[in-house]
Amino acid sequence: MTQRLLLTVNGVQHERDVPDHRTLYQFLREDLDLVGTKDSCRQGVCGSCTVLLDGVPIRACLALAVRCDGREVTTVEGLATDGKLDRLQQEFVNAGAVQCGYCTPGMLMMATALLRENPAPSELEVREALIGNLCRCTGYTRIVRAVLAASTIPEARPVDPARETA
Repeated sequence: MTQRLLLTVNGVQHERDVPDHRTLYQFLREDLDLVGTKDSCRQGVCGSCTVLLDGVPIRACLALAVRCDGREVTTVEGLATDGKLDRLQQEFVNAGAVQCGYCTPGMLMMATALLRENPAPSELEVREALIGNLCRCTGYTRIVRAVLAASTIPEARPVDPARETA
């Protein structure tokens, strides 16, 4: 069975007939060709499929697309403006926080939500916000450093040297 779906993704409205069982992840990648959102575990554990639904981070692999009808989704593609990386994306590059890149979209979306809610988080707050996003390459230090650098007062929030592993 299908339902009509009206969804705004990265500021663009889309209207499609969607099977009831189609996940938001599948809709974004297969119907809209937005392949930045990744899928690693398909169980909502790894965080690689994180997107913002009305500004709140969710796991796109667990959300049915039809349950998102009438709402607004932001994907990693929606962070850049006119082909220019936003500050957080650029700080990920600067800090070497992009390794294999598989977790990066989910990390960016969680960090974006954090920085919108708390523009000057502590290192602990960043680590707590990212706790549900798995990375197998960086050891998290560079990711945390990037988020802190993108915050409003990064110089006041150094990464704890005792945690320096990557």
